Amino acid sequence: MDERVALSLIRMAAADMLPAVGWGQPPDAQLVRLGVDALCAGVDSPSLAQLAGLGRNEYGEARDLFVCVLDELGLVPLTGDTLADARWIVARWWIGEIAAGRLEPLEGAMLIGFQVATELGHPAALEPFFDAAMAATDPDHDSSSSSAKADIAGRVVRAAREFVAAG
Repeated sequence: MDERVALSLIRMAAADMLPAVGWGQPPDAQLVRLGVDALCAGVDSPSLAQLAGLGRNEYGEARDLFVCVLDELGLVPLTGDTLADARWIVARWWIGEIAAGRLEPLEGAMLIGFQVATELGHPAALEPFFDAAMAATDPDHDSSSSSAKADIAGRVVRAAREFVAAG
């Protein structure tokens, strides 16, 4: 993960915290994890270091620190353009992680399909990931068998490799 991806993930989490989004609040543990990942990627701010250093018994402080991080890093106010750019940056990173075998294909498809493709209005380039996420979670589709999951995962990996190859 590089600095751009870390900042983009923070922007996406900030958008999820907005009341109008309806996705619900990211868990405190996720905010702390974002802080750790951002620090490891080279992002720095006083509140970010505090956020990343919270112990489980201190997670109640995560939201307030996260808001400070957003301000210190100049990530607010969120705009539609900056959020869309952030989602594309994260999607490309997740797709690269799938293609490289570092992200489980079905997990990656669900992240891309539900957190990016849906929010961006289903761009054609991300449709294979959304379709795979839908197939993997469709109760009417026989996605519970290991062969069905392997088939869906194979399609996700092929789509990821094609996406990466296309640049």
